[in-house]
Amino acid sequence: MSRPFLTAEWRKLALFNYAVDPAVLKPFLPAGTELDLWNSTCYVSLVGFLFKDTRLKGLPIPFHRTFEEVNLRFYVKRKECEVVKRGVVFIQEIVPKAALTWVARTFYGEPYRTLPMAHVHRVRPEKSDLFVSYSWKCDGQQQVIKIVGRLEPAEMPLGSEAEFITEHYWGYTRINERKTAAYEVKHPRWRTHRVHHTSVNVDFGLVYGERFAFLNDQAPASVMLAEGSAIAVMTGCVLPS
Repeated sequence: MSRPFLTAEWRKLALFNYAVDPAVLKPFLPAGTELDLWNSTCYVSLVGFLFKDTRLKGLPIPFHRTFEEVNLRFYVKRKECEVVKRGVVFIQEIVPKAALTWVARTFYGEPYRTLPMAHVHRVRPEKSDLFVSYSWKCDGQQQVIKIVGRLEPAEMPLGSEAEFITEHYWGYTRINERKTAAYEVKHPRWRTHRVHHTSVNVDFGLVYGERFAFLNDQAPASVMLAEGSAIAVMTGCVLPS
């Protein structure tokens, strides 16, 4: 049985979801997978969250236990022995420490990048809400996403868009045209906060390349704020060709 390679908590996940032409994502699609659509819509998500109590194979990482991540991802599925395994593919994952990038690239082949980052999680009891922001600096330009949500989270409705976005439990990585790596991510079902206000100040072309520059002029189709939970990233493997 596969053992956890990494355990942590993922907290206060801010998810900005954009409807895109599937053709935009085809060059990033790992072999053996296909795009997973929600009501015939193809989504790419900009996701910010906080890692807490991070451990590699059960051991805490000095000075690397709590940190931010912001990633751009899309949704895929793969059939294995008649079982559909739904997962995500990352365009890019940004973290603030070079050692984290080295581990992710070395052991998982994931497209990590190291940039200066910060976050704010602020409970405002007088307004019964929660303020969450994630920021990073790319080529000297500040990028930031912000959400204000209801203080108390609630269960996600079954069959909802929020369920689709958050209930993908595999990571797939394109190694080359023929090879794909996969790893399982385990976590309980998340609760979400009702979103009141949002703000996106991100130059997608600068951060993610000209292929995604069109998102600068496009509003997200939906925005979610998930409470998060403890998670376990299992040891990955290269899938049979």
